[in-house]
Amino acid sequence: MKPRRSVLAVPGSSQKMIHKAMGLPVDEVFLDLEDAVAPEAKVSARANIVAALHEPGWGEQLRVVRVNDWTTEWTYADVITVVEGAGRELDAILLPKVTDAGQVRALDLLLTQLEKVCGLEVGRIGIEPQLENAMGLRNIDEIATASPRVQALVFGPADFMASLNMRTLVVGEQPPGYDTGDAYHHVLMTILLTARAHGLQAIDGPYLQVRDVDGFRRAAARTAALGFDGKWVLHPDQIDAANEIFSPRQEDYDRAELILEAYAFHTSTAGGARGAVMLGNEMIDEASAKMAQVIAEKGRAAGMSRTTRFTPPQPGQE
Repeated sequence: MKPRRSVLAVPGSSQKMIHKAMGLPVDEVFLDLEDAVAPEAKVSARANIVAALHEPGWGEQLRVVRVNDWTTEWTYADVITVVEGAGRELDAILLPKVTDAGQVRALDLLLTQLEKVCGLEVGRIGIEPQLENAMGLRNIDEIATASPRVQALVFGPADFMASLNMRTLVVGEQPPGYDTGDAYHHVLMTILLTARAHGLQAIDGPYLQVRDVDGFRRAAARTAALGFDGKWVLHPDQIDAANEIFSPRQEDYDRAELILEAYAFHTSTAGGARGAVMLGNEMIDEASAKMAQVIAEKGRAAGMSRTTRFTPPQPGQE
């Protein structure tokens, strides 16, 4: 699965912002029809998005559209218009405010019908459910497994905070009075554990203080440390920080590749078929290789290059 270290939110009603997004070094761009678009502009925004998806100039970004949630009157027409108009250019649909598996299955069925009508490969358009309320979190396991199209679970912090009646207006920071630990840890870990249990990516939501890059870095570092795959970005100033924070450090990537090569050699017949060996001052075994595989895969997905190589020891040097 392609990386989603940086996920740029772009209002579908702004042609200027869409065109600017095309050349930015983000892993995913989602063109929004939901919260970032006023009700009066939603219909025209669909046409903007269809036209933009056909334009040249897109890079390697994943191209996603966030439709309105199923409780509104716009959802079905959002999906039909975008897929009929630009389904071949679309990687996934971001479905907001998901509360139960039925909403994901409904989108799956609609996408299947549209793919058949439009001559698209059935199942090629993915789904990213966005968890934004208490009910969605309670039903997260069923949501994650509702369709094979599901690729990533996305945290929507602002609506989630409102659904819990949290006493704060600042998205991305701890609520006043919560002075020990992380008020969002349970929510984040639930999303992460569910994603990992089902082979999905876990994406953190936005940090709304867009000019505070240090604050963004601090918030992103917390979820990256847990194991999240990426975070939404709302401003170009946040992109480099997200790509850096959700990629391995160079020394960690080099070390991970070294561990994998050393473990593969030492467990082979030529290397003595041993299960645990010393690599420098560190003992490595199968568990070490599993941990290293995670870091190595993230580095490869990010396009990182190695600066070190493993040299098998000569006889008598082990």
